[in-house]
Amino acid sequence: MTTIGDRIKARRLELDMSQDELARLVGYKSRSSINKIESDGRLLPQRKIMEIANALNTTPAYIMGWEESNETEAPSVPLTPRDERQIAADLEKMLADLDSKNAMAAMGGTVEDDEDRELLKASLQATMRLAKKIAKEKYTPKKYRHEEE
Repeated sequence: MTTIGDRIKARRLELDMSQDELARLVGYKSRSSINKIESDGRLLPQRKIMEIANALNTTPAYIMGWEESNETEAPSVPLTPRDERQIAADLEKMLADLDSKNAMAAMGGTVEDDEDRELLKASLQATMRLAKKIAKEKYTPKKYRHEEE
């Protein structure tokens, strides 16, 4: 089974990046933090998963092991600040709804600790952002798209 640390290390090596370089890109003071992450000795908060994925030019879903491809193939339509606010509001409402015992019992489980909650939040946020981009790409007329060239 491939771990988060294995995926980070493999992607870092694909990019011919040192632990020092990755540490600097994500705001750690030394490579020892990256070494601990790669040896699965350190838990990662959602924010760091996003930063590491960005630094390694991949997706948080790949880092987490939810998808096999490490390529960032998301639609090219950018999200506006209004889109981001709407996603954040919808995500908070969704998480609040999941906090009720009845909602999680219907799905056959509970979110026991903060780590599970952060992983669920990261997964939902990535999915919601991708869905919004796909919808914008599909339903926005070409003449209104602001694509970078």
